[in-house]
Amino acid sequence: MQLPKLNTPTYQLKIPSTGQMLQYRPFLVKEEKILLMAQESGKPDDIARATIQIINACLFDKIDASKIPVFDAEYILLQLRAKSVGEKQKVKLLCQDDMETLIETEIDLTEVEVLIEPGHNNKIILDEERNLGIVFAYPTYEMATQGVDMTGTDVDSIFKILVSCVDHIFEGETIYNSKDMKEEDIKEFFESMKTSQFAKVQKFFETMPKLAREYKLTNPNTNKQSSVILKGLNDFF
Repeated sequence: MQLPKLNTPTYQLKIPSTGQMLQYRPFLVKEEKILLMAQESGKPDDIARATIQIINACLFDKIDASKIPVFDAEYILLQLRAKSVGEKQKVKLLCQDDMETLIETEIDLTEVEVLIEPGHNNKIILDEERNLGIVFAYPTYEMATQGVDMTGTDVDSIFKILVSCVDHIFEGETIYNSKDMKEEDIKEFFESMKTSQFAKVQKFFETMPKLAREYKLTNPNTNKQSSVILKGLNDFF
């Protein structure tokens, strides 16, 4: 005898980078298991593959989660979790005035948004006279599955991320697409920059869109108010 099938509700969400409205369902126990196993492994590529698999399934394969910006994927995963596990979550936040008092705060995951800082631009002009610059693509989980350490802070990891995110380099009307260039040549291009030019590149990555939400706290010991900004998926999970 065939067992009855459970009904799964569907919802709608807006993709932050494009504004596209898509239907989705909560992730199921089998998908939560996939994510937990990946997190337990601690391997970035396992987590990336699990995230891609879950998003694709829960959005009915309407997008390719390996190709979208990481901040889009993180936002989607947070919405999936909110509808699957619960929209409200309790976290302990640190009061900024004494940096020691923790306050348990209930946060609403559905209120978390992707923050885009004013002036952020993926087109970087390095030399205005020559109209020489770079257009960046945003990091994706596909990069993580290909061995790019998205959280690495050593020099090699940083340059690997830089090279992987180059969409194209331009000078005047001439376009140099990254797919037509060698990785070593792009790395050499970065290494040949002046410090002031490289600072513009760093600013792009520092101001990239990210999950963020500000919370106001009142320290019960000092009665002083401060604010805490949670950023990135890990702060909300």
